[in-house]
Parts: sequence; structure tokens; C-alpha cells
Amino acid sequence: MMAQGEVPQAAVDAVLVKSQGMPDGSQTVRGYDFNNGVDYHELFRSYTHTGFQATSVGKAIEEINKMISCKMQPMSESARTEINLNPCGREKSNCTIFLSYTSNLISAGTREVIRYLVQHNMVDCIVTTAGGIEEDFIKCLGPTYLGDFSLPGRELRSKGINRIGNLLVPNNNYCMFEDWLTPILDRMLMEQREQGVMWTPSKMISRLGKEINNTDSVYYWAYRNNIPVFCPALTDGSLGDIMFFHSYKNPGLIVDIVEDLRRMNNQAMYSVNTGMIILGGGVCKHHTCNANLMRNGADFSVFVNTASEYDGSDSGARPDEAISWGKIKMTATPVKVYGEASVIFPILVAETFARRHGEFKSYFTD
Repeated sequence: MMAQGEVPQAAVDAVLVKSQGMPDGSQTVRGYDFNNGVDYHELFRSYTHTGFQATSVGKAIEEINKMISCKMQPMSESARTEINLNPCGREKSNCTIFLSYTSNLISAGTREVIRYLVQHNMVDCIVTTAGGIEEDFIKCLGPTYLGDFSLPGRELRSKGINRIGNLLVPNNNYCMFEDWLTPILDRMLMEQREQGVMWTPSKMISRLGKEINNTDSVYYWAYRNNIPVFCPALTDGSLGDIMFFHSYKNPGLIVDIVEDLRRMNNQAMYSVNTGMIILGGGVCKHHTCNANLMRNGADFSVFVNTASEYDGSDSGARPDEAISWGKIKMTATPVKVYGEASVIFPILVAETFARRHGEFKSYFTD
């Protein structure tokens, strides 16, 4: 029988379990101390040992900096001798950086972050969806406005206003886009017939980047810097609508996705090292990962999305699943950030590409 005031031994054994020693190198959880003032670089550096998704963001910053450092390293003589140019005609570097994103990021202000990377030759290959192409050109013709997620669809439809989340796009913008694009499609069809030009999505996007001739455009800079833009679902949007109408007015335009598939996969296969930065899921995520399967996996990878893996979707799949397929190397240290890219991506760019802007300038000048 227990004495009065004595704690039951079973409860003591359950609660006061003795700990084993922590493994060597274990980090202490500690956040940023604002008593030291506001230093955003130190704030984001503190994310690594803050915990939860802050730690994932901190690790993503480290992973992107690894791929940049790899890119800046001089290539071995054997690699330089074997292939001076990659399959898309860009000067080859020690690490090919793939940037993939869903269309909503071009609709939002993240477009300007992406444009900065492309303008300054910081990425080597872009993979996106139809909306990720057309929304860039449409913004050159007319603005997108801030709205609210709760605005009623019936009311907006009656006013000819399209809602993208909490963004609003007047339908007149798409009408202007059709007026701009249709004559270009006419010329492309003429060149196909008279000059034997075989169009692919990437060739078409490059042509549109040339035609828009607007420094606000992501794809103007992709054209200028010879950065290939792949979009296997090019018809799934306003571009497709206009191509559909054009097929009645002036039929015969052919856009070959198989040639682009070969260019995309070769882009990965003939790279010394590869890094993937993938914002969102769906086609752009899988297309990039599958290209890297052709070289037995990417060396560096960062995923940013809000999807979970419980339904078996590719969008929600963690990097470890990609390792099982050979899309990421077994030796890699990939990172997934569970977060919305319009919040996360500017932080990643600020702490990686933007902080190292001078290195890129030197790299392309030397």
C-alpha cells in the first residue's frame, strides 16, 4: 500500500523517462531576436533553426545556393570539350537550373521576380503551363487588378470580369490578346508553308517574346537570352482558344510537342549537373522531374507547394518519392516547402540569386 503523499511509481516511470544523449551536431531551436534590430538577412538565416516550415525555407535557401555555387564552378576540360553548347544553344555551365511554375504565379506579382531571374540569365530552362505564358503577354497589353476571393462569380461574369483567386482580369484584356496574337499566327502559318518552319511550343513562345518587344515580359527576356521555355500543355488556356478560332479562319498551323520533348529531355541528359526549382504542381512539376529521370536524377531540388501526398498525386509527392523513380539523385539533399509560392519564392530569391547578383554578372562577363 502506498504511503500518503507518495507519487504512484507507474506515473513516475511513464512521465519521467530518462533521455538518451542527442546525436552529435544536433541544432538548438532558436528564433530571431529583434532586440538586435531588423536585419532581414539574419532573420532569414535564423529560419534554419526556427523549426516547422521556417526550417524548410532555410534549407531551401541553402539548397538553391548550392546549385548556384555548382553553376559558378568551372567545367572540367572533358565536359567542356565534349559539348560546348547545350541542346538548346545556350552556353553550357556546370549546373543547368530548371525553373518551373504554375500560371497563377505569372498572374500574380511573382511575375516580376521570375522576370528578374530570366532578365539576368540566372536560370537555364523554364517549364510552365499555358496560363504561365499567356498571362505574361496579356499583362503587357492591359493590367491585372487586385480583388477579393469572396467576389461572387455571377456578378463578375455579368460585368465581363474574370477572377483568378483574389485577382481580377477584364475580359477586354483577352480580346486585345486575340487581336495581337491572330496576325502572328497568320505569319507563322505562312512561314510553315513557304519556308518549311516546324513550330513547337518553345519556338512559338520564343517568337511571341520577340514580337511583344516589352521589357516587362518574362518571355521577351527569355527570347533575348536564349532561355528555352517549354509548355507541353500550350493549348490549355486562352492561347488554345485563339488557336482553335484560328484553325477555322486560317487552318493548317501545326505545333509539334514531340520535338520539344526531345529538346527538353536532352537539356537534362547533356547537363553536367542539374538543379530543379519547382513552384506548384501538375504538369510543370512532373515534366521537369521526368526530364531529369533521363539522367538518373537531378543533383539539387527545391519544391514549393501546398499539396499533400495522401491522395497519391504527383503534385503532393515529396522529393523522396521522386528519388524512388530516379528523378532526383539518391545522393541529393532535396527540400520541400509546404507553403504558398507568392509568399515563399521572393524570400528564396532574395537570399540566393539577388544576393549573388554580382557573381552572375561576372560569370557572363568573363
